[in-house]
Order: sequence, then C-alpha cells, then structure tokens
Amino acid sequence: MIKQLIQNEITKILGADMRDFVVEKSSTFGNYATNAVMMNAKNYGKNPREFAEFLVSELSKSDEINAVVEKMEIAGPGFLNFYVKDEVVRGHIADILSEKEKYGNNTSEEGKKIIIEYTDPNPFKEFHIGHLMTNTLGEALSRIIEACGAETKRACYQGDVGMHVAKAIYGMKNMEITDAHSLGKAYAYGSQNYDEHKEEIQEINRKVYDKSDDEINELYEKGRALSLEYFEHIYKKLGTHFDYYFFESKTGVLGKEIVEQNLNKVFFKSDGAVVFPGEDYGLHTRVFINSEGLPTYEAKELGLSKIKYDTYPYEESVIVTGNEVNDYFQVLLRAMSLVFPELEKKTKHVSHGMLRLPSGKMSSRTGDVISAESFLGALSAMSLEKISDREIEDKGKLADEIAVAGIKYSILKQSPGKDIIFDFDKSLSFEGDSGAYLQYAYVRTQSILRKADIIGRARVSETVLDDSEISSLEKTLFEGLSNAVLLARKELSPNYITAYLTEVCREFNAYYEQNQILSNEHTAFRLTLVEAVGTVLQNGLTLLGIPAPEKM
Repeated sequence: MIKQLIQNEITKILGADMRDFVVEKSSTFGNYATNAVMMNAKNYGKNPREFAEFLVSELSKSDEINAVVEKMEIAGPGFLNFYVKDEVVRGHIADILSEKEKYGNNTSEEGKKIIIEYTDPNPFKEFHIGHLMTNTLGEALSRIIEACGAETKRACYQGDVGMHVAKAIYGMKNMEITDAHSLGKAYAYGSQNYDEHKEEIQEINRKVYDKSDDEINELYEKGRALSLEYFEHIYKKLGTHFDYYFFESKTGVLGKEIVEQNLNKVFFKSDGAVVFPGEDYGLHTRVFINSEGLPTYEAKELGLSKIKYDTYPYEESVIVTGNEVNDYFQVLLRAMSLVFPELEKKTKHVSHGMLRLPSGKMSSRTGDVISAESFLGALSAMSLEKISDREIEDKGKLADEIAVAGIKYSILKQSPGKDIIFDFDKSLSFEGDSGAYLQYAYVRTQSILRKADIIGRARVSETVLDDSEISSLEKTLFEGLSNAVLLARKELSPNYITAYLTEVCREFNAYYEQNQILSNEHTAFRLTLVEAVGTVLQNGLTLLGIPAPEKM
C-alpha cells in the first residue's frame, strides 16, 4: 500500500528521535496527507516550512516514492500532501478485480490469535434491542480483525446463574411457559414480585447454585434450553456464529476460588462479604463474593478470563459491552492486573452507547422490553411495504435483509460509545445515509453488469487503460477500502468502513448520472469500473455483516 510506503520512507528519514505521525488518505488535497512536519519540525530544530522542504527533498531521493508519486505539496502550518500518478490510480482498478473477495484484506496481523467476546445475552431473559448493539459491533470487529489476517475466535458469555434466574424460575412456578417470550414474562413477573417474596426467591437462587431441589432443577434446565435455542435463531438472522460459549455457572466456581486464593492480598473481607478495595486505586470498592458466599459478576469475570485463556491461548482479548458497565470494568481490569497481570495486558474493552427509540429506554425488569425479534420484524414489515410493487422472487427474504442492514448501519455509522436514537424511516431510506442506500448502490452495479452481459458488451480483461480523465470515483476507490479496514482495526471502530462505503456510493451515483455506461467509446473501461465498485461495496458490506442482495 502506498500509505504504508510513505509512512516507512518518512520513518527512515526521521530516525530514532521521531515523534509519532499519521499518513491519511485524502480526497481533497492529493491522495494522501501527513502531519509528520507538524509533529516533528520543532523536535529537529527547524521551522515547519524548512522542515517540510527538507522532507520533500529527502523523499524525492526514494525510487519507490518516485515510482508512484507525481508530486508532493507543502500545505498549511505543517502538512505534506502526496499526489499519486494517474496510471497508478487507474491501475488499482485491476488490483480490485484480481483480488475479488479478498480485496481490502491485509496481512498486518497474520499469525496472531485474537478472541472477541460479544452479545452475551442472559438465558431466562429476552434477547432485546440492546443486544443488537453488542452483536452488531462485535460481529463487525470480528470480521475486520479476520480481514487483517489474525486467527479470530468469537465468544459469547452468558449468565445462566444469578438472581435473574431465580426471579425467572419464581415466575415459571406461577405461569405457563411455552417459549422464550413467555420466559421473559416470567422474569418480569419475578422482578415485579421480588420485594414481597424476597426470601423465597433468594432461596431459589441458592438452590440453583447447589442443585439441591429436583423441581428447581427441572425448571432451570427447561428455561435454559428454551433460551439458548432461541438465541441461535436470532444469531442466524443476524449472520453471527460463535466458536465458544462460556457460562457463569462454570466461571463463578473458578472465580470464587481465585478470589479466596487472593484473600488478604488483593481482596478483603468487609461486613461478611469479600471486596476489592477499588478506592485505594482511585476507583470504587466492589463486592466479589457476597455475604451469602456466592460469587458476584466481578468474581465470575475473573474466572472467565482464566477459562477463556485456557480454552484459547490468545494474544488479545476484545470484550464488547454497553457503556453502562464502564466503571465496573475499570475495577475488574485493576483487580485482574493484580491477579492475572499478563491477561490484563492482553484485554481490551470496547463499550457502546444505548440504542433508544423515541419512546425511551426499555427495561426487562418491568416487562416493557422490546425484543430484538419484534424490532427486526417491524423493520421487515416496513421494508416489505416499500418493495411491494417490485418484481422480486422472494420479497420476504429481501425485506429481512433490508431490515438487518437498517439496524446495523445505524449502529455502525458512528464511533462506539454514543447513544443512538433509532429512526425507522431514515434507516430504510434508499436515498442516503442508510444500509439500504449501500445495498441499492451495490444492486445497481450488478444490474448494469447483467445488462451488459445480455447485450454482449465486454469489460477490459487484462489491464485497465483508458484515455479518459481520472474520475473522482476512481480516486475514491484507490486504496480506500484497505485504508478503512486498517483504521477500523486500529481504533476498533467499524464506522471508518461505513463512512467510506457511503462515500463510494455517493461518488458512484454521481458518476452514473453524469456518464453513459453501455453506449460510449469508453464502455469497456466504464464497465470495469462498475465491476470494481461492486466488488468494493460487496466486500465492505460483508465486513460490516450487512447482506448484499443481487436485486432490490
């Protein structure tokens, strides 16, 4: 990649005293720009202009740079812009077509073992729209990391013990349970009656842990099986699979042992419980074993970190959660740094905001939770209405694909951490800033290519040469997806890819409106360009976990 070439050549020139700098793809000033001048001029005892001229002079001595860069331009107080030769930009179209489904991938993390934990729905509770946030972000990150060459494993961690289970089983004893939805109602029932029947529900919780009651055991196994089967149904709709499933019923046992082994060293007794004194580290104190002798979420997470590594000896563990647990996670990581320092160094926490509807946040405790399935169902129904007059063989399947695109694009178009107020109409728009917009642009490329095949118009077969002016579309395609993938991986933020694909769609639609494709002396080249656009969109959509339909 030319971005990496520029980065490497500047690094060689600056040497050991170099301060960090970035090289970024640019669509406004040249093809690439760097802030290396701004970051390093003072450090080398020169003013920005002098230092920029020095860098240009040194870079001009590089045969590798001269082979691909037409000119370098000094801009502003400390920026250097690079203009890539037209034949290199145009020749990149051939690279896209030769690499096909592999285009955009790289080998930057080849040989690394990385595990990504995400979604984490709790059995006995609804799979709600908050889980869609975690699943969408985690699945996209998994695909992006895979595209960088790492061996990537997906993990799902689920709370199959705890007070929420006891509340659900209390509800199951008082209600008829036929499916996962009624199980969610049982949990809501138990939550609503907890204060009045606290001792009974706490006793159920103890029996779940020690498996001492046959009736409780039977209700537990029934509810757990119903939940897990239902979750798999949702994963299939979302295009997700998991390599490993971890459960609190296992991690809690080990987590309690780990805490007890580190008693009076890392953890301390307080009012009958065992706590981690987070306040000693500028955080807050949290309970790891409660006064009843049961491990809390924190202790279970410690057990999980060990079990996860023993199962798959990773070099990096990425954990995706909602940002409501950010403070708790800081405490957990600090405790982990004292118990398992090597594992803590390998752990990265990515948190996302909340998905909200105009009516506000949902709560599974009160029973007004919006399930993922009902949410996707509503989007599918709206999508089906939008395409009702189109001649498409399986409209139901397409409506589901548009719905999945609607929710995933809405989540992935911004950096993780921000709340999202979901807009149903905008999420399904074919006219911009939506998943359907990306899908529709891809469908247009495939329609053009099918029509060209029917009328016998060929594309350029071996080299991409044409005497027409380099278009803005070609400049946008040039190494764009590859750069977006690297940025998304570095920042653990898929929005770089989403933003790039949206830019490609805008440029392609403008190109389509301004240029005849099928009846022009440049038709062979333009069809090749259309095919390249289709490849970029399909690969990018796949990285985001968004379906790429052939017709819409």
